[in-house]
Amino acid sequence: MRRHKKERLMNPNLEKLQPYPFAKLAKLKAGLVPADQPHIALSIGEPKHPAPDFVRETLVAHLDQLSAYPATKGLDDLRGAIGDWLRARFGLEHVCPDTQVLPVNGTREALFAFAQAVASPGSRVLMPNPFYQIYEGAALLAGASPFFLNCTAQTGFRPDFGAVPAGVWRDCDLLYLCTPGNPTGALLDEDALRQLIDLADRHDFIIASDECYSELYFDEDAPPPGLLQACRAMGRNDFSRCVVFHSLSKRSNLPGLRSGFVAGDAQVLEKFLLYRTYHGCAMPLPHQHASIAAWRDETHVKENRALYREKFAAVLETLDGCLDVSAPEAGFYLWPRVGDGEGFARELFRQQNITVLPGSFLARESGGSNPGREYVRMALVATLEECIEAARRIRAFCG
Repeated sequence: MRRHKKERLMNPNLEKLQPYPFAKLAKLKAGLVPADQPHIALSIGEPKHPAPDFVRETLVAHLDQLSAYPATKGLDDLRGAIGDWLRARFGLEHVCPDTQVLPVNGTREALFAFAQAVASPGSRVLMPNPFYQIYEGAALLAGASPFFLNCTAQTGFRPDFGAVPAGVWRDCDLLYLCTPGNPTGALLDEDALRQLIDLADRHDFIIASDECYSELYFDEDAPPPGLLQACRAMGRNDFSRCVVFHSLSKRSNLPGLRSGFVAGDAQVLEKFLLYRTYHGCAMPLPHQHASIAAWRDETHVKENRALYREKFAAVLETLDGCLDVSAPEAGFYLWPRVGDGEGFARELFRQQNITVLPGSFLARESGGSNPGREYVRMALVATLEECIEAARRIRAFCG
């Protein structure tokens, strides 16, 4: 009787959560005996380039501050460094670090928490499909219903906002974007972002733009635009209804630092800060000082992009003619069309000891199809040598 009561008291929305993609991947690979050659993992988007030495040194230099409680709002110097970066990167001359910037423990935590603070039970939360699974879980545990926007080759792997029914817009509290996209690398240009802001005004919802891949691009003269940059172009320096999420994980090869920020609409961030104060998720002070050092340096970021450019060039040259794949607009993923993503991933592991992620694990059935079913995601995060070796084995596998 007591056991039954405990089960009943659990949040019933937990039952709506699907296994995480890597749990599905482990099940897919279970029982397979891979080829007798070194394993190469292209499945997890975990940066493998070295963390900057000066960031590690700054972290160590401030370890004495582990004895102090950090403020949820973060250090003034950290918010100032982020504000300076936003001005330099996106031209946001009027951003206010005190009211429009909030440090967070990585974008994953913040993206999840944001829906809990923004979405009301019974509302709709829109998101791209395929997508980062945190968006769906955040919506479900907020008591909202996800609405999936299929991103296919026909739409340039971008959400088709014009296909959303009027009733869905009416019930929408929150729209998640991911630009550059995970897993496709597709970008929303400034015109598309401005049109989306107009939609948010018309239907009164908040846009949460996940821009954690924004600093991984190929043309140094053409960085990807951001949501707040589109606001600025419209003369909306209050960033009304718009919030962006940025991270040091991909930009600076610091996924273990768990450091990022949220920026945008001051009224929204005021309430989000209140939520986070209760949530108890302040960034440790040594991490804040290390983050200040990272946001104030661009040299290591340019060097990081150069490493990815080299890997993409080598891998795409090797795969040319054997896979339906092209360079993404940004990010560090390839999104090849292989016909049967799960079958391809299973056999590639068995025959070549290479792990990739089936695209269907990153998407949901919507509109009669799963837009990731024919694809796999390959993360070019391993060393250059491993990426080239993986491409050679994939070519042999396809041949």
